[in-house]
Amino acid sequence: MSQVNRLDGGLIDRSETYSFRFDSTYHKGHKGDTLASALLANGVRLMGRSFKYHRPRGPMTAGSEEPNAIVELREGARKEPNTRATTAELYDGLRAASQNRWPSLAFDAMEINDLLSNFFAAGFYYKTFMWPAAFWEKVYEPIIRRAAGLGSLSSQDDPDDYDKGFLHCDLLIIGGGPAGLAAALTAGESGARVILCDEDFLIGGRLNFETYDVGGQSGAAWAAETVARLQTMPNVRVMPRTTVIGAFDHGIYGAVERVSDHLPVPQEGKPRQILWRITSTRAILCAGATERPIVFENNDRPGIMQASAIRAYANRWAVTPAQQVAIFTNNDDGHRTASDLVSKGVEVVSVIDTRQDALISTDYDVIAGGVIDQTWGRLGLKQIEVKMPKGGIRRIKCGALGVSGGWNPNVHLTCHQRGRPVWDEALSAFVPGGALPPGMTVAGAANGVFSTHGALNSGAETAKAALSDLGMTSKAPTLPDAEDTPVRITPFWHVKSAKRAWVDQQNDVTAKDIKLAHQENFRSVEHLKRYTTLGMATDQGKTSNVAGLAIMAEVAGKAIPEVGTTMFRPPYAPTAMGVFAGRAWGKDVRPTRLTPSHKWAEEQGAVFTESGLWLRAQWYPKAGETHWRESCDREVLQTRKSVGVCDVTSLGKIDVQGADAATFLNLVYCNGMAKIPVGKVRYGLMLREDGFVMDDGTAARLAEDHFVVTTTTANAVGVYRHMEFVRQCLCPDMDVQLISTTEAWAQFAVAGPNSRALLRKIVDPGVDLSNDAFPFMACAEVTICGGLRARLFRISFSGELAYEIAVPTRYGDALIRRLMTAGEEFDVVPYGLEALNVMRIEKGHVTANELNGTTTALNLGMGRMVSKTKDSIGSVLSERPGMNEEDALKLVGLKPVDLSNNVPAGAHLLTKGAKVTATNDQGYVTSACYSPNLGHHIALGFLKSGDSRIGEVIRLVSPLTGVDHEVEVVSAHFLDPEGERLRA
Repeated sequence: MSQVNRLDGGLIDRSETYSFRFDSTYHKGHKGDTLASALLANGVRLMGRSFKYHRPRGPMTAGSEEPNAIVELREGARKEPNTRATTAELYDGLRAASQNRWPSLAFDAMEINDLLSNFFAAGFYYKTFMWPAAFWEKVYEPIIRRAAGLGSLSSQDDPDDYDKGFLHCDLLIIGGGPAGLAAALTAGESGARVILCDEDFLIGGRLNFETYDVGGQSGAAWAAETVARLQTMPNVRVMPRTTVIGAFDHGIYGAVERVSDHLPVPQEGKPRQILWRITSTRAILCAGATERPIVFENNDRPGIMQASAIRAYANRWAVTPAQQVAIFTNNDDGHRTASDLVSKGVEVVSVIDTRQDALISTDYDVIAGGVIDQTWGRLGLKQIEVKMPKGGIRRIKCGALGVSGGWNPNVHLTCHQRGRPVWDEALSAFVPGGALPPGMTVAGAANGVFSTHGALNSGAETAKAALSDLGMTSKAPTLPDAEDTPVRITPFWHVKSAKRAWVDQQNDVTAKDIKLAHQENFRSVEHLKRYTTLGMATDQGKTSNVAGLAIMAEVAGKAIPEVGTTMFRPPYAPTAMGVFAGRAWGKDVRPTRLTPSHKWAEEQGAVFTESGLWLRAQWYPKAGETHWRESCDREVLQTRKSVGVCDVTSLGKIDVQGADAATFLNLVYCNGMAKIPVGKVRYGLMLREDGFVMDDGTAARLAEDHFVVTTTTANAVGVYRHMEFVRQCLCPDMDVQLISTTEAWAQFAVAGPNSRALLRKIVDPGVDLSNDAFPFMACAEVTICGGLRARLFRISFSGELAYEIAVPTRYGDALIRRLMTAGEEFDVVPYGLEALNVMRIEKGHVTANELNGTTTALNLGMGRMVSKTKDSIGSVLSERPGMNEEDALKLVGLKPVDLSNNVPAGAHLLTKGAKVTATNDQGYVTSACYSPNLGHHIALGFLKSGDSRIGEVIRLVSPLTGVDHEVEVVSAHFLDPEGERLRA
């Protein structure tokens, strides 16, 4: 008896029948169904278990506010827990499973918690897990961890892709109901750039759920016609399946588009979801409203739903949750559900209306002034008990109960920048307050305008006002006639005699819990939330908060607005973590950049390593070399003997231009930069604002108003951001512009005694490279290889006669090949990061190991570089006494007394005979290597008063690696301390 509860009509496509599985049972459904509507059509009301007590639950709603019907979709690596069955689109072959139960949904052993509910009252975890303290780690924490969460992850890598994108518009419209469609029409016809987002796959909002005519046709037909009209406008982007999850600063909204969730597997090359960053000049919130329940005894049984949800299932999906339905209401909207069900042939056994002046109908029984006292049916509703207005109890058999306690405007996005809603007495609901996110206005039901006619006009007029703010003229489109029924409601929040009446159904918060929180002095609304977990479920209180506040206000003897509301935060609806990461996971967390010589290096068999964001050649093995150090030693020796070439493109490069460029750099660097002559390079040290060293590098002056700054590879991004902060915030009046050109220029170090001879073979005639014409620390713009523009810097990181030559990146591969060909007569060798590191340690140059964020200019032996005659960032704080102590750490060189010993990086330094304790720690090793030129290991490190301890023998200890021997403190400049080679 498939689809026993399927009705005639609806907006589903009956020409396509889908087969799907829920737990171990197969069912049938149709295109246009959700998982919840298809299950209800098949007579399935039980879809989940509550979090704390594992009580049986079925769907309460028909939308994203669903707290109960939370399931796992798909299988294997694509398994997705905690998905709302009410929004999951049905497709052929869908696999779904209930969660938070064992061994089965119908028989859950953890339902024993419900029998022990007296021990699990509000705040029980605060009280239970405090004593004895020794139980926490071994007993309490493991129990809590096992109990946490609803669904389970697959623990496999997600095979699907997620993406991020950026959109811009004049007007963002959030919600595609009557107000949103009217606003989009108004703005679209004015020529404004419009984006219309709706979380449903069928745009139209409640127009798709109602039977009222709109302009002589059904609301669904008018919505479809309007959407088709909007899609023809080139200035309008219609985005179904897109939930706006947050309102952020500067008119920016986050939106998640579910591109492929309605498919078994995403199409080739398509992401599963996209996180859009939408920058809007104005935004209109047309998010509609959520019907709130009434709290009464056992109001959580499968089959008890929002009255509007039952109406939605009947009208849109042609489904009834049962053949006999009752309604419990305090307003006229409950009667609308009853009328629609009767017209569909569903038996409405009774409408229980809390109002004495309730509407009376000839189509169904009405109990005016009655309330529901009890319900029956453990795994699904079977019967209700009604307390009659004149006393006595009436039992009514039914399989579903629609509850209508009024409507709450969906104000959540209006509160994402600390706005607070205000209470509307006429609606008995909170509506948007005055402190909206800048640029946002609200229309339709989200603003408390509940009739279709009112929503249409509200959307159009709000759009006109928003466009007027932008200086754009518009006129309201011709809107169709629609119902304009006024709101008629008498507030009724809960049946006071109820003992176990559920407020937050997912977290099992009862009215009794709220009263207990007040009794135990948790009376602030924020304390109430955290003590009881009210509103902390996946629906974020959309179905529970106002009822909870009403009960709290009643206990406190206050009005509801006096109690206030909790703070709503993004995301508006549960959001997959994958979409926040986008493609940034695995290797794409930090996409690897390849140097211009990468392809050539691969051809040479280079071994690569990650360096910051870059993949750089580590060494170039030759035939017969069996250990990496053989390759490294050969590269070092050959470079110092003749010439070597290294790709240093990854060093940060920042173009600094403008009339005030020199003044700007003088502020950024602690040493003087203002008077660098054109055609010269100066080494610079950059401090943070707290006086610690941020980075070192060079500044080359190519013209009076043009500098090229280099940074270390690791700090390239941080330095650029720092310089931009200084430019924009600290000296906005300076005439200076910055741009990162790291990727724009391929740069190669050419080092060794024959480096000048090699460069003379590729630099075009007319450029004098002699020592007198182009001395150490010179720079120039030149041409090479017959006219290719290039930049040449005579700087050295190796301590040898050396240059760095830069060309536009597209020519980087060609340049490395030309250099290697031209250098054959000199036995040129490519060298990688290992050789580069060895040579810089031999020369005593610092890099990221020493520039670790905790060192000062004094530590590095560069204290005199901090100018006392000018102001610079960090210079004042670098003078703090604690950073200038007499026994401060100083950079030194270290070599083993027994030259056969190793000197590992990370080892600690102690005086001879001292015990290995933290109090005796004298310093540590930062960089270490084997020097093929010296024939033993060497290292750089920081040692207390190190500059005055040259020649002292101290103890080196590395407890983790078992090293413990003596080393001699020497100068950090192991080779050519006078710098004769680099000036040759």
